[in-house]
This record gives sequence, structure tokens and C-alpha cells, in this order.
Amino acid sequence: MSNRTADGLHSFLDHKFTHVIVGGGTAGLVVAARLSEDPNITVGILEAGPAAFDDPIINVPGRFGESLGTEYDWQFETTKQPGLNGNSLAFNRGKVLGGSSALNFMTWNRGCAEDYDAWEELGAEGWGWEGLFPYFKKSENFHDPGPDHKAKHESHFNLEYHGVGGPLETSYSVTYGSSHQHWHKTMHKLGIETNCSHFSGSNVGCWTALTGVTEKKRERCYSATAYYQPSCKRKNLALLTNAMVRDIVLEKQGDDWIAKGVRFIHDEEEHVVHTQGEVILCAGSVQSPQLLELSGVGNPQVLKAGGIDMKVDNPNVGENLQEHMMTAMIFEIDPTIVTPEDLRNDPLLAEAADKEYVLTQSGPRTAIPSSVAYLPFSHFISRPKLQSFSDSILNHSNSQSLPSDRIRIDRLTSEKNLGQIEFNFDISNYSPYFKSRPGKKYATMLMMLQYPFSKGSIHIPAMKSAKPVTSDDKPIIDPQYYQGPGGEIDFELMVLCQSFAHKICQTPPLADIIVSRVFPPTTPPSSSPDDPDPNTTADEEDFAPWVRDTTITDWHPVGTCAMGGSRASDGFVVDSRLKVYGVKGLRVCDASVMPMQISAHLQATVYAIGEKGADLIREDWQKRKER
Repeated sequence: MSNRTADGLHSFLDHKFTHVIVGGGTAGLVVAARLSEDPNITVGILEAGPAAFDDPIINVPGRFGESLGTEYDWQFETTKQPGLNGNSLAFNRGKVLGGSSALNFMTWNRGCAEDYDAWEELGAEGWGWEGLFPYFKKSENFHDPGPDHKAKHESHFNLEYHGVGGPLETSYSVTYGSSHQHWHKTMHKLGIETNCSHFSGSNVGCWTALTGVTEKKRERCYSATAYYQPSCKRKNLALLTNAMVRDIVLEKQGDDWIAKGVRFIHDEEEHVVHTQGEVILCAGSVQSPQLLELSGVGNPQVLKAGGIDMKVDNPNVGENLQEHMMTAMIFEIDPTIVTPEDLRNDPLLAEAADKEYVLTQSGPRTAIPSSVAYLPFSHFISRPKLQSFSDSILNHSNSQSLPSDRIRIDRLTSEKNLGQIEFNFDISNYSPYFKSRPGKKYATMLMMLQYPFSKGSIHIPAMKSAKPVTSDDKPIIDPQYYQGPGGEIDFELMVLCQSFAHKICQTPPLADIIVSRVFPPTTPPSSSPDDPDPNTTADEEDFAPWVRDTTITDWHPVGTCAMGGSRASDGFVVDSRLKVYGVKGLRVCDASVMPMQISAHLQATVYAIGEKGADLIREDWQKRKER
């Protein structure tokens, strides 16, 4: 594997690019690798962060989370959220070659088939389940864990639905947290079956998570190692890291705006790289809309406030932000269980774990969250209650309601088995609101809402002086958690789901390792923490204040450059070939084009978007050259 990580500035600018990619992240490096397979295409990648191939906080699976808040993170924050009692949340995104695929927790899964079919229903032709399925397989190199692993860890799969030979290695963990051995048996007692083929278009049920980890070395497998490194020696592929993009250079030719290049800062100097073909924005759900606005494409009022001259009027840019809201319920567990916090607090334990990892590619440094369940609301919320939620939202609907709103409403009462809520249990304290106490061990029940009604926005800020804003000015991220039409329904659903999260953890054999719930404490409002009422059950508890105070993000933002329709006035930013409405030679290819949220962690879908997007771009380039 080549040690080449990037080109120098002058070498980069000397190329005559047919395609310039903004953002060397999850999707961007997929597009770059696939396009550069064609020797007649020359690809340039601009990445704001560094390459970090040798950093253990990225490469070692069991050190997931350590890179958050570091130099590899843009360290964005949301605005203060009225729906969260004024809390502002960290909104971590990858500022490193590989983007957020270098920072995520490596879960590899797909949504339900209906999730993608909904995109097609909104006008994203060819992006339904059948259209995306070949690209899910194309990106993947699945490793069979073998019959012994399958029997011991419930690592079920159907090979028909996995790819073999693709760039991105997927594998089951070799080491699991102490709680995982109890996960499936516990869920079975609650009427939840193990899904033995959760990649086949339905993720409903409980299962053992597949991960983006290499089989032999047990290292994170992400876009920089899986796609960029194997292709980096190609003469028609160039990468410039630490390059801060300012905007897309748009030129007016007749009645058309055409993308001609990209303006960027490198070593504190401004440069422009030109393209003979297209610019492809792969900057993610936060910065793709930001860069469109900085280039003059967006809502005229937003652009004017930021001091940006309007070129293309499209008020949909930066709107439609959808995110998985999450709560983290904390339990004290058996003090003999070793947790990741022990390794962070005890240098000797960490040293022993590191040695085991290096020598055997096993042990706690390979353990990542794997106890997962996706459930329909109807498993624990009555259908009359769900119907009342649906009726409530319909009563507030008007002529401005979008087709996507109807799809969300229909899902509430649908007879289809959809994964509307995710439960994920792991040993460690995941809550930013609960401080671990010395001598105590903890586990977390994470619960994530999959199809939120809450929709927010990401926009450039207004000018603070007479100087127009630039990409140095962080975008205004306003997810509007629990706000807007349906936002209160999101909140009520999250509150109702807490009782079932607690019930899971009260059910043996998982309950056998749990001492007590500590956050929220099992104390009714009328009692003091020192004198709780032992007769209060989770069904009687009021979780509403706790949910309002402690909801966090699951870092799965989508939708800010939504794909669909046939024109911008339909409510979208790009068409089904990822072309930006109103601009020639400019596309967006990343999670921002997803018009609706999916019931899954995002990375497998973003890789598929990159794969399909590359095919579309290459097809159109070949047609152009044949003219």
C-alpha cells in the first residue's frame, strides 16, 4: 500500500482536471476512486483536514469516540434549542481525510426497503431499494465469521444480501462487551425475535451489529483506507489536504450559470483550481449547503444577510435538516465487569489491552457496540394512541404540507413492520449529562428516534460587520428538535419509549448484571433521592422532564440538499442525477441529498450514494465526450 497521502500545491494545480471534488470524506473518496478508474477522467480532491492513516484513535476500533472534539473534528455546535430547554449540542463532523467515516462508531447496517422507496416516491428516480441495492453490495467486502462465531454471538447473515470483493471490509467483532451475551435472550423474552437477515430490506428485530473493521488487522476500515489508498498512485488522481474551500466559481454564460472551478485557501493563500467538466460537492450535510450559499445558490434573504451576491434563487438549500434524536439511560452494573472507562482511567489496564491488541488483534481494543434492536412503535405503544398522534398532525396540516410529511404520518399507523426506534445497549457511560462516580461501573441504553417529524436548517450566518461571511464562519445549525409541526409528537414518542428501554434492562438475563438505574434516577418527583418509593414502576414514571433536558444527537444529519422532483420549485436542491437545480456542471453527492431520514446508521447508505453517484457522473461524462 502506498505511503503517498497528498500532492503538493503546485503539483495539484498543474493538473488539468475534468472533475474537482470538494470534500475527501465518506462519499467524496468513493466518487474519486471510481471516477479515476477511467484514465480519460482526471480527478482532483480538496480536503480541509489532514490525512491521519497512522493515528490509533482513528484506527483502533475500541478507541471509538476519542477523536471527537480533536483536530479531526470540525467541532460544530447547534444553536440553543427551545425544545431542549435551551441546550446547545455538539455536532461533531470529520475534518480529516475520510471525513466522518474516520470518526464514527463503525456500525454497518441498512435501512428498511421502504425508506429508500420513499425517496423514489418523492421524485428521486432510480434511488429506491432496487436501484440502490447493487451499490450496497458493490461497496462491501463481507467476511463470514464462521459457524462457531455465529453460534456463540448470534452473528446471523444471508450472504445473498452482502457484497464480496468490494473496497470496504465488513466483519463481526472478535471481542464483545460482557452484556452482549445476554442481549438476544433478553429480547426474546420480550417477544422480539432475532433478525437473521437484517440486510435484506427489513432491520426489524434484534441482531448483532456488523462493523466496518478489517478482518485480519482489526482496524477501522473507512473511505481513506478502503477507497483512496488503493487508488492514490494513479496519475489521474490528485489530492490536496489542508485546503479550505471558499466557494464554487460560477460563471454566467447566456442565461446559464456554469461551475468552472473552486476557490480555496492553502497555507493562508487563496487559489483557484479549474475544471473542464464538473465540480462535485461532497462536503456533507453541514458544509455542502454552506458552500452552495457561499457560492450564491440559496435563499435570497439568507444570502443577502451574509453579504453574498445571489446567483441562483433556491430557498430549499440548507432546509429539511433531519437528525436522529437520542437519549442515553445509564445503569450501574456489576463492578467486576471491565468497561472502556477502566482503560481510560487505568494506564496499566490500557497498556495490557494495547499489547493484547497488537499481538492477537483481539481484546477490549476491538470491542465496539453490537447489541442492537430496531422496533416498530406498535410493539409497545397501542395502535389507538398512534392513531391519535396521526390525527393530531393531520389536523395541523395545510396546503403547504409536503409529500414527505404525508409519508411520515402514514408510517405512524402503518401495518408494515418498520424500525421506528432503535435500542442499543453497551457497557460504558455514553451520557454527556451524567458524571461517572469513582468505583462504579456503568452501561448505557441508547434509544434513537428514526423517522423524526422535527425538521431544521443549516445556513451561513449573517454578517457581523460590512465584510461578507466566508467558510471560516461556522454555519448556523438549528435542528429544531421537538419543534415545528409534529415536533411535539416526536417528544411524546421519545417519552413513551423510555419505559420500554427500562423494561429491557429489568428483564433477565440482562438484568442479572445490572445493579440499578442511575440516570434518570428511579426516584418519583415526590420522593427524595435518599428515600425513593420502591413501588413506582417505569410505566408510571414521568420521563418527560428528563427527555427534554438530556436528548442528544446521534450525528446522523441528512436532507439539507435534498434530492427529488424535476425542478427547484418542487422543494428540492438536486435532481435524481445529483445535479444542482439552476447550475450546470455542479452536483452534490453525500448524505445531504437524502430527502428523508432512514432507519439506520448512515455510513453504508452514504457509501452506496457515492457508488451510484460515480456511475451517474461517469455516464454523463462519456455521453458528453461522444457528442
